[in-house]
Amino acid sequence: MDLLPGDLAADDRTALADLLAGPLLPAARGLLGCLLHAGGVTVRITEVEAYAGTAGDPASHAHRGRTPRNAVMFGPAGYTYVYFTYGMHWCMNVVTGVEGEASAVLLRAGAVVDGLATARARRPAVRRDVDLARGPARLCATLGIDRAAYGGYLLGDGPVRLRPPAVPVPAEAVAAGPRVGVTGAHDLPWRFWLDGDPTVSAYRRHVPRTRR
Repeated sequence: MDLLPGDLAADDRTALADLLAGPLLPAARGLLGCLLHAGGVTVRITEVEAYAGTAGDPASHAHRGRTPRNAVMFGPAGYTYVYFTYGMHWCMNVVTGVEGEASAVLLRAGAVVDGLATARARRPAVRRDVDLARGPARLCATLGIDRAAYGGYLLGDGPVRLRPPAVPVPAEAVAAGPRVGVTGAHDLPWRFWLDGDPTVSAYRRHVPRTRR
């Protein structure tokens, strides 16, 4: 069975485009269960975090305005914002909202549903399949996503593709809580996940380092 065909039906494309171009929090929740394909691997998205850009969200990369790094966050929706962190990891966001008003959804975790052998070859030290894409950096490593994916259109037939859930996710299956490891607005319940899914990352509240 082809879990992620190259062609996206017109109705599905319109529905996904409308979802991503709409309000941030519904877009974030709506990404749960979607299928993301890159590098010969497909994951089902199980955890996300929303970031509101310049709209009063100090944890967002766009909080202080447009820069060369975050330019794609300002729209249009449906494109990828990929960034490098801690000098070693890539993380990927889906751009959302109205063009010109930066917002994006960080993809925090996923379950590998196709291409398991390729995923395991990329991450040979991982013992359990549920840990392959458990966390935003692990998700990108499993999919082979790096700087080359920046600015790609997810609803087309490019190397990184997003498709709707095979089965719609019921509202009661979605949980919400604080974002992980952020210093600003850390208590906002803008992290969404599939309740009980083993691929969801553990919550860790950010603790500022103290100088000695």
